[in-house]
Amino acid sequence: MSGAQTEPLPGAAAASASSHWGIVGGGMLGMTLALRLSEQGKRVTLIEAAPQVGGLASAWQLGDVTWDRHYHVTLLSDTALRKLLDELGLDEEIEWTETRTGVFAGGKLHSVSNTLELLRFPVLNTVNIARLGATILSAARRTDWQQLEQIPVADWLIRWSGKRAFERFWLPLLRSKLGEAYTQTSAAFIWSTIQRLYAARRSGMKREMFGSVRGGYARVLETFSHRLRDKGVRMLLDAPVSVVGPAPGGVEVSLRDGRQLQFDHVVVTAAAPAAARACQGLTEDEQTRLAGVCYLGIVCASVLLKRPLDGYYVTNLLDAGLPFTGVIEMSAMVHPRQFNGCGLVYLPRYLAPDDPFFEQSDDEVRRVFMQGLQRVYPSIGDADVLAFRVSRVRHVMPLPTIGYSTRLPPEDTSVAGLHLVNSAHIVNGTLNVNETVQLAERAAQRFAAWK
Repeated sequence: MSGAQTEPLPGAAAASASSHWGIVGGGMLGMTLALRLSEQGKRVTLIEAAPQVGGLASAWQLGDVTWDRHYHVTLLSDTALRKLLDELGLDEEIEWTETRTGVFAGGKLHSVSNTLELLRFPVLNTVNIARLGATILSAARRTDWQQLEQIPVADWLIRWSGKRAFERFWLPLLRSKLGEAYTQTSAAFIWSTIQRLYAARRSGMKREMFGSVRGGYARVLETFSHRLRDKGVRMLLDAPVSVVGPAPGGVEVSLRDGRQLQFDHVVVTAAAPAAARACQGLTEDEQTRLAGVCYLGIVCASVLLKRPLDGYYVTNLLDAGLPFTGVIEMSAMVHPRQFNGCGLVYLPRYLAPDDPFFEQSDDEVRRVFMQGLQRVYPSIGDADVLAFRVSRVRHVMPLPTIGYSTRLPPEDTSVAGLHLVNSAHIVNGTLNVNETVQLAERAAQRFAAWK
């Protein structure tokens, strides 16, 4: 160790015989890894660029309400996340709600929250709806996602649902979530989406039961941080990393403020493009695989309203020309008392990382998004808005392109002690907190063999 090494931690976890692990990235992935590695007796330092932990799950202030910066939901089937929340004493704090789903089509809102409402959906006829149901059932029952990974999502949906249902139902949804990148995306995308949602539904009319911890992720992250500190994890916040590279006897992490930290092992949880920029000593093939991961970014507005909207947790948008990809009403899932009786709405827009919309000012985003919201909900005026904040993240979701799993970046790199574990390694699921926790759990089990 050089003179720039991290000072030893107190207690048994800092025993000289234990290896010292650095984790770059303090989101739910990095935090879960830190917890599990500390439980293995390793010394752990968690390094986060932001002033607070949480990453995409972080919380912020919206008027006089503190809530999640992006929208998150817990499903009954999210076993990995619920196990972690149970360890933190929070699983019993989840409030479960039967949610409703809306669709904006033909300039009107329609409820499609159950089978009967879907049958009355005017955009599709009975044959279209029957084929739509067969498509969803087929995806829910399939297990061979590797085969679907070789088929473009549009081809598979047209084959199962028909051209009319694809053009009037699936295509607007794909464009709202993926933009024109849907043409690069495999059928494994729709398979994983349906798999998660179908698993969350109960029998009979397949009612959706979604949940959220009272207090949101602000409470989850505060409780999680206390647990990590109790386990002896050192947390460096507001500490952006500039370079991660090989050093004598281990791996060195250089911070932008000039500090240099040395570890036996370092796990980089940042998105693939950031990992490629920061990590030195990787082979050309490793750099190529990192650069080959295509991402979607997001511009997401959080809107605090004087009152809730119409009670649809998700409103899917089939009409063209709207500036966001959907309307997510958190106050339709979380009791409005947690928002002081107000309504909380998210307006997400998924787009390519280099899309010029990222450069739009908050005022311009508000102007454009409010025009769109008033098109869906004409009764909402500017006077109804109590707070409006904009989050921008350029690398959120790796695109499951054709043959994606065959081109994954390595988790254990050619640099001794340097490991990469990030959302790019979620190969048969959708990006959500449960999948992130599962990824961390699998990596921690593998790292248990590293002393």
